[in-house]
Amino acid sequence: MSIKRKPIFVLILPRFEDIFHSFYTGEITKGVNLAASRLNVDFLVHITDRSNHSTWLDPTLLDRKSVDGILFADIDNDIEIVKKAINRGMPCMVLNNVLDEPINYIAVNNYEAAFKVVEEFIKLGHKQIATIAGDLSTQAGQARLDGYYDALAKHNIVADKTYVKTGGFLRTPARSAAQELLKLKEKPTAIFAASDVMALETIDVAKTKKIRIPEDLSICGFDDNPLNVHSPVKLATVAQPLIEMGRLGLEILYQISHGKAKLPYKEVLSARLIKAESMAKV
Repeated sequence: MSIKRKPIFVLILPRFEDIFHSFYTGEITKGVNLAASRLNVDFLVHITDRSNHSTWLDPTLLDRKSVDGILFADIDNDIEIVKKAINRGMPCMVLNNVLDEPINYIAVNNYEAAFKVVEEFIKLGHKQIATIAGDLSTQAGQARLDGYYDALAKHNIVADKTYVKTGGFLRTPARSAAQELLKLKEKPTAIFAASDVMALETIDVAKTKKIRIPEDLSICGFDDNPLNVHSPVKLATVAQPLIEMGRLGLEILYQISHGKAKLPYKEVLSARLIKAESMAKV
């Protein structure tokens, strides 16, 4: 007599610096765990090499006898890796990417959120607005930069290339970017950092240079990261529904695996600007 196994889903996480301290990774995993508990299913976490996508799909992961579906926490713009799994008959769901092709996804509207941040700076009278962009190999990083540029263009503010730096969502590069921005002769009056980790580094650099926040410089981050409690000034940020994205991702993937979802499933969740002390009028 064969014993019916419990449904098993795989969460694929691309490896990056500080992955086990990553707010994004933690929130997504919490959401998946909530759904797994409610659905009474198991999920495995498969941490992969970001630089070598060929290692993402081990043959055992593509065996429907062992795995019921794959949830990609991000795909680094590699649609082909998802297509490979789909072509093997594996139910898939992609998180954090908006895709034109008939592939299931749930994403956050990073573009709209970044646009709102820059518009809020402009409403406060800022015109010299800089940004420290995230990892531009990710769709989220590029979308936040696009939102920055388009908000400036909408209000007829010419984007100054010296005001655009890349921090890759990481502390050390973000610190270097902040130092470059704050040593400019014509310093920005506002900085949009594409993550709270990078915003906190910027605040620390400003402090070493005796630049007051928000009197001399306004700053807004992105993530609503719990680390913000350590900020010397209450940080304006953007709250993303990351737990919701993870929870919904597994719940819909479960339905897909049972043939109960209309395909392709596509949903974009809104993020919310949280105004705070670090954003002020010029």
